[in-house]
Amino acid sequence: MPIINSRNAEKDGLMQVAKLMLLSARTAPKSGGVDDILTAIVSGQEKESLAKEMDKIAEERNISKFKRDADNVRNSEYVVLVGVRGIVNLGINCGSCGYENCEEFEKADKKMRQDFTGPNCVFKVLDLGIALGSAVKTASLHNVDNRIMYRIGAAAKRLKMLSEASVIMGIPVSAKGKSIYFDRR
Repeated sequence: MPIINSRNAEKDGLMQVAKLMLLSARTAPKSGGVDDILTAIVSGQEKESLAKEMDKIAEERNISKFKRDADNVRNSEYVVLVGVRGIVNLGINCGSCGYENCEEFEKADKKMRQDFTGPNCVFKVLDLGIALGSAVKTASLHNVDNRIMYRIGAAAKRLKMLSEASVIMGIPVSAKGKSIYFDRR
């Protein structure tokens, strides 16, 4: 039997877990049973493009945490993206979006703001949160280091990585001797 070195095995394991994270996001409960969740795995040159865009945002806004998180992206094997089509309404007229009813919400101008497109249906955003929780739970069950990062999502949105998503979050994954996503400065 050939010897499989730990680096290759860990990289393969991380990809398997990233795929399972997408599966968990897909099967997470959705409001009204309507699935508007979008997912992807980013690696290689696209992952570097994501980190570069985060560096660019850091410079534009003078926010060093974008650079810090870009370094986390570079030091991760993969990035899982989870987004939602939040500009679609659920049709229950709750008013949480700030409009009287879903009809007014539908008529509202949906446009790209600083990082995301809005306004968004609160139930779609809740679905995003549930999908994110399911994805990171799966990573945790497999002892894969991860962290949900808003800043990754902001850069992914600018790069149109999930073109239909109004809101995106990123989850970098890695397997190191110590988690690279905590004790950060």
